[in-house]
Parts: sequence; structure tokens; C-alpha cells
Amino acid sequence: GIPLSRVRASATDTSKVANTSATAASTGADLNGKAAQDAAGTLRKRLVEFTAKTYHCAPEDVVLADGTVFAGELAIPFADLVQKAYLARVQLWSDGFYATPGLSWDRETMSGNPFGYFAYGAAVAEVIIDTLTGEWKLLKADALYDAGNSLNPAIDVGQVEGAFIQGMGWLTTEELWWNPNGKLMTHAPSTYKIPGVSDCPDNFNVRLFKNRNAFDSIHRSKAVGEPPLLLPFSVFLAIRDAIASVGDYRFNPPLRAPATGEAILDAVDAVRAMA
Repeated sequence: GIPLSRVRASATDTSKVANTSATAASTGADLNGKAAQDAAGTLRKRLVEFTAKTYHCAPEDVVLADGTVFAGELAIPFADLVQKAYLARVQLWSDGFYATPGLSWDRETMSGNPFGYFAYGAAVAEVIIDTLTGEWKLLKADALYDAGNSLNPAIDVGQVEGAFIQGMGWLTTEELWWNPNGKLMTHAPSTYKIPGVSDCPDNFNVRLFKNRNAFDSIHRSKAVGEPPLLLPFSVFLAIRDAIASVGDYRFNPPLRAPATGEAILDAVDAVRAMA
């Protein structure tokens, strides 16, 4: 498969503190998730130490599971233990910090290891075009995305669906153009055409590929924000393939992106001229 995205390591990130790093490049769950995990680990350690001291057992004999704290042979509801810890003035808040390990990059030599892992995906699209008007429609799309060990499959599938339609707009309708005086003419929803609900295919199938991340990400998941944006290249290439049918697939259509109606008609005319 073709790597869709490499999670960029903005050197550090924190959770719930001022001046935290941006969640750009789909780093929100990766960085903030690990920072939250670090904070939770600190709290867990305090509760384990308090439990061991209170119930006279070794810290290694304390187990927190299923809403219960097991201290040797004793079983204490988690809420009760937290109440006891609160009354004993145990600090029940914590902060967390995470810096992605093992990263390096030298801009001069273009060498190093700037990313923690790769995300992969594949997509197939079926389109129909009108060779007289340049109009087109996406009939069907199938997408498979590598989300690692997904944190929330329902959310991740929605992210893939949204990224697919967003990327489809980027590659087909969202054209920027300026008049001879340098004024941007595609400056509003009336002129800059983003995709809408009606642009979604009636047959839209998205699945997540279970592929536990080899990199120590949060719960071994993978980013699912921006990487699927590249899957709709399948739509652009399907449009180009449809244009190629005008010349019995003997020529490679010179289709430019975004593949607007005008761009499609220009490519159709070019293929007809070649034939």
C-alpha cells in the first residue's frame, strides 16, 4: 500500500495546560492521549501507594479493575477508596506530559527519523461523467483505512467518511481563480464550491483495517484525522479513466486538478483531438 500519512512529531505536547502545541497533522489523540495516560499513571501510583499503606499490603498486591480495588484478599469499591484518599488529603489531580521519543530530522542532509509510524489505506471509486457538459457524479466508493487499534471505531469511520468527501471536493470542485486585476473571485459559498450531502455516493462503504500499531501510540491506535484525505484520489483517477473511454482508452487524458466541469471538458476535447 501507499503510505497516506506520517505522523509528524511536533517535538512535545501537553494535556490541559497553557501554551500547548496545536493538534495539526492529526496529532491530537497521539500527543494529548499519551499525556493524559501519563497523568493517569501518576494518579494510579498515588492510589496504589495509599491503598497499600491503608490496608497493610505490598503495592504489587494492589489491583485496580472493574470499578474495584483489590488489596490482597480485600475488595473495595473504587469510589469508596477515592473518598478515603480524599479525606486523607491525597492529591487527586495530576498533569501529564509527553514527548514523542526517537525522532530526529536534519533539513540539510534530508535524513533522520521524523515520524513515528505510517498509516495506510486503499479506495476504489466508480463515477459517471457527461461528455457534453462536464458534469459528473460519484456512484460508489469503497474505502479501507488502517486505524491501528482504533480508539473508537464509530468516530474513526466518520472521520474517514468526512475526510474522503472533503478530499473529493479538494480534487474536483474547489477551484481558486483570480481575475486579471488580481481579485480572488472564488471568495464565497456562491462561487467556491465545497461538496455537500448530495455529493456523497448512495453506495458508500468504509471499513477499518485492524492493524495494531507497532509504535507505542496511545492504545496502539493510529491517526485518523487528515490521512484519509488522500483516499479520494480514487475519485479523480476514476474521472480521468472515464474520460479516457472517449478515446477507447488509447490515450492518457490531460486532466488537471481540481477536475471541475471545465477541466473535464478540456480533457475530453483533448482526447478527441488525439483520436
